[in-house]
Amino acid sequence: MKTTSLDTLIDKHIGKAGTDKRDKFENELRLDIIGETIKQARKERKLTQEQLGKLVGVKKAQISKIENNLTDARFETILKVFRALNAKIHFNVELQNQNIELI
Repeated sequence: MKTTSLDTLIDKHIGKAGTDKRDKFENELRLDIIGETIKQARKERKLTQEQLGKLVGVKKAQISKIENNLTDARFETILKVFRALNAKIHFNVELQNQNIELI
């Protein structure tokens, strides 16, 4: 039986790292993880979507959409949700090796 790594399958079916299709796939995956993290934290704090929405200043439907990755929520809203959940937030930004020319 031949086995294949997940990375090899992703390269084959989605595209190599650095391609537009692969970048889009990885960004969507990250958004799914954020939504799932919010949902898990909300449940751990024994809050309903409605209660969390009130803390953040949005409707229950917006929390549901964020948790299920059905919306392009504003970054500010995501930060408000994490603050309402009393969660520490760490974002990692990695710049690719690029030359930036200012004119």
